[in-house]
Amino acid sequence: MRGKRKARDDGGAAGRRPLISGNWKMNHNHFEAIQTIQKLAYALNRDDYRHVEVSVHPPFTDLRSVQTVLQADDVPIALGAQDCHFEDKGAFTGEVSAAMLAKLDVSYVIVGHSERRALSGETDEVVNAKAQAVLRHNMVPIVCVGETIEQRRAGQARDVVATQLSGSLDGFDAAVVAGLVVAYEPVWAIGTGETATPADAQDMCAHIRSRVTELWGSAAAAGLRIQYGGSVKPSNAPDLMEQPDIDGALVGGASLDATDFARIVNHRLYAA
Repeated sequence: MRGKRKARDDGGAAGRRPLISGNWKMNHNHFEAIQTIQKLAYALNRDDYRHVEVSVHPPFTDLRSVQTVLQADDVPIALGAQDCHFEDKGAFTGEVSAAMLAKLDVSYVIVGHSERRALSGETDEVVNAKAQAVLRHNMVPIVCVGETIEQRRAGQARDVVATQLSGSLDGFDAAVVAGLVVAYEPVWAIGTGETATPADAQDMCAHIRSRVTELWGSAAAAGLRIQYGGSVKPSNAPDLMEQPDIDGALVGGASLDATDFARIVNHRLYAA
């Protein structure tokens, strides 16, 4: 990790406020979740939230516990969920609807994460329906796109990401797209210790923004926030977040430790 430097004012390109999201995946029971969010709240201060928006995405069983801590202590961290069903209710055993999440004051919902696409066979059409459900209940979807190592080696990465993007957001109007979050997660860099270089990440995020410009116009592209997700750590966050088309991070393993996650949130303090 670099030595601490003078803080930069992170307004993001075109005034986009960076969003740093912690995806806890299937980790932390509700007791551990309470401890983690309390430690995170202690590690951050009001000035940190002025520069960066923060969200945490615990497992479903932890949402109510984390919501209670955030509200009781007036912590300006947004509560997020990791997934939802596209229907509001029905005979869908084991599923959780966007309507249920909204009642817990959830602000952001991850849809189309690479693990859901790979392990549960979620298609762009399913991701699209989930994103619409999230929007229907006045929450913001974090729509994930990204290529596998096989697709990258075959030179298909840009086409794969563009297809996922257009399919997942099909039917959305420009004003809606401008308020969304898209997370670019190179599948080969998730949980492997491998990380796309800042230049690699910037290239794909710029490609995503360019594609949005083609499909929905420059205003939508300027408003859209694009996160990078793929083994983000305190050591590489400053360089990644300096890229002009990266507006935040979707953080996996490093978000489970409050100290590490706080340092990622505070990446501006360590920028060269």
